[in-house]
Amino acid sequence: MIAYLGVDLAWGLGTERRTPNETGLAALDADGRVLDAGWARGVDDVTAWVVDHLGPRTLIGVDASLVVTNPTGIREAERQVGQRYGRWKVAANPTNLASAASAGAHLLDRLTALGIGYVSDTTAMHERTGPAVFECYPYTTLVGVEELGYDDERPRYKRLDTALPAPEARARRAVAFDELVRRLRMTPLDPPLVLDAHPRTAALADPSVLHGPTHKHREDLLDGVLCAWTAAFWERHGDQRVQVLGGDPGLPSDPVDQAGRQGVVVAPARGSQRRPAARLET
Repeated sequence: MIAYLGVDLAWGLGTERRTPNETGLAALDADGRVLDAGWARGVDDVTAWVVDHLGPRTLIGVDASLVVTNPTGIREAERQVGQRYGRWKVAANPTNLASAASAGAHLLDRLTALGIGYVSDTTAMHERTGPAVFECYPYTTLVGVEELGYDDERPRYKRLDTALPAPEARARRAVAFDELVRRLRMTPLDPPLVLDAHPRTAALADPSVLHGPTHKHREDLLDGVLCAWTAAFWERHGDQRVQVLGGDPGLPSDPVDQAGRQGVVVAPARGSQRRPAARLET
């Protein structure tokens, strides 16, 4: 039975002349085996894929801004990503109501209309009685899960390092991607992640190529897997190893939307990435 879905959503909606970029998708069972993995383009096709893979209590992790209520600037959850994970060179792209990249909000509307709930705290996640969706960010997972060993800096498996000549930057990106896949395959993880259970994710262990679009195709799929595994990690460890950025009642937060939903990012966290506990008054 499918327990967790991951959606590395392309943030743009596309136009009549330009199709949206690819969205990476992955489905895991309760034991971390990849049951399905692939790609889709556009909110309609992503929604259809999600519906086809739902179980009674499937938890869906989406890398995209789902609840956006701030007219300008940056969401508080995104600000906290930079505050708590910036030492690892992790920051979130800012989104607001003026952003053109609004596919996340459209996807949430579609899923809500289908009866899929939105969860923004650990209690609601555990107490869900049906499928539910939340927002996550793969980089926080990679540096927040200590077992993966990214103790100093995020892996540079995505964008090219502009400080390097392009050929060298592409080669280093390929090395970083292959090392990340090796760690995900070889590191004992709790909950487990079994990339080799599906041919498409098993093929991520093949040596990377330097061709940019091919690399992006593989990267989107890997991020879809990471979103699904973040859902499994949250359910397994709850608040002990995960923090909900943007939802702390003691910190600034964005207004809730018309449905009363709070925009948050669910992020695995080391102790050093958490907000220090407030000192008691003496």
